[in-house]
Amino acid sequence: MKKILVTITTTHHSNWRKKIREIDELNIKETALFLTGLNPQERKECYRLLKKTALIKIPFVHLRSDMALWELKFLIKNYQSKIFNIHSEIQYPLKHNLSFYSNQIYIENTNCFLDKKEVQKWAGICLDLSHLEDDRYLNPKRYHHNLKIIKKYPLGCNHISAVRKKAFFHSQYGNIKSSHWIRNLAEVNYLKNFPKKFFSPVIAIELENSLKKQLKVKKYIETMNILVK
Repeated sequence: MKKILVTITTTHHSNWRKKIREIDELNIKETALFLTGLNPQERKECYRLLKKTALIKIPFVHLRSDMALWELKFLIKNYQSKIFNIHSEIQYPLKHNLSFYSNQIYIENTNCFLDKKEVQKWAGICLDLSHLEDDRYLNPKRYHHNLKIIKKYPLGCNHISAVRKKAFFHSQYGNIKSSHWIRNLAEVNYLKNFPKKFFSPVIAIELENSLKKQLKVKKYIETMNILVK
């Protein structure tokens, strides 16, 4: 069985402070942490609040492009973090040199074409399955390009979000079907479209919903016959 993690997400509507409060309310000992929505000062606050909880492990962290080396060291020392992902530097150039941890950092497939030379600089690919599903329906050229690269390099981690039945317009990405807000459990049924080899050992639920709701999503996914080798 793969490890599925609920996630403290930090995008605009995520209410990350409330999610941190939920950690002890729900007796959660292990989560993923996606820091993409927080500036340096907010990240320091996030780390302070996490230290006040009984959280033990953060195995998987989504880095932000302005993060410094000390932050990775902090997460590794305090929460046994082992796997990190970043967006392509074509879109978000790194402010600091993180190459010391290159064997632990994976490139995510986002709304751009994966570059094999960039992937080779790091440990492999963080496969966001909702982005891949978007491309399968809405951008076949990028889908087939990324699929070729995905099959050639190690998959170290996954993101899972919701996927709507119908495409909708997103102000930043145009027409998409994926969403960071899940309305019903059927919105993760798209995961059945992918082979088992596309599911890595560590899978993060990337949703703005509460951790309580994410636990229900986690339980539902675990009932699917998609994660067993």
